[in-house]
Amino acid sequence: MKKAISLFLILLIVACKNKDKNDNEIGTQQPDQPKNLSYSIVNSFPHDTSSFTQGLLIYKGELYESTGGEADNANEILKVDLKTGKVQKMASIDRKKYFGEGIAILRDTVYQLTWKDKVVFVYTLKDFKKVKEFTINTEGWGITTDGKDLIVSDGTSNLYYYDPSTFKLLKTQAVTEGGSLTHNLNELEFIDGFVYANQWQYPYILKIDPASGKVVAKGDLNDMWNRVKAKDPEADVPNGIAYDPATKKIYVTGKLWPNLYEIQFAQ
Repeated sequence: MKKAISLFLILLIVACKNKDKNDNEIGTQQPDQPKNLSYSIVNSFPHDTSSFTQGLLIYKGELYESTGGEADNANEILKVDLKTGKVQKMASIDRKKYFGEGIAILRDTVYQLTWKDKVVFVYTLKDFKKVKEFTINTEGWGITTDGKDLIVSDGTSNLYYYDPSTFKLLKTQAVTEGGSLTHNLNELEFIDGFVYANQWQYPYILKIDPASGKVVAKGDLNDMWNRVKAKDPEADVPNGIAYDPATKKIYVTGKLWPNLYEIQFAQ
């Protein structure tokens, strides 16, 4: 009987130790880190070095860009010829009152954010005629669309989903990287079910799963940025991601960059 009790106690102690070990292992497990989003440069196109790029997109095969800042040509929406970098059409807002930010186009309607003014301007695509204004409760940084809703960043770790007809806030999605909140989400682009975001003041592009808010991959544009700065020391941070769903081509640029690049991600 004593042998049976001793054996039971030994098994109980071993089981408790194994449980503690498993609990500790679970507690110290690290959340999944983003995969490396490697890329190659496919082509290079001219870009206006006076454009303080806030938004970049391809819509129905045409390139559009928005700018901010305090220069004479700041706070503009531009339709740009991709191959030459020449402006084909433009509209501007009062640079003394507003600081222009990102743009999105949905169903032939252009949505332009402003920075601290918390105002969204709405234009017709055909002639850039302003038709509406909305107000939001956050700063405006980047904006894109999943084809249904408008997705907005404000420089924090959040993505905000808005109804395009009323600009009613539908939901807020926190974005995490390796289990921690990320930060400085800026220009956005929706590509094949994922939100891609420039990270302000950093050379990174984050690939975000919109369902979970997790950063699943991370691209480092530091080599490209250094290449640009060697060519033009006045070039600022990377900012601008555009995707052409018809050709599957992706384009990136930056603030005051002399070039816009067609790139191809490895995954």
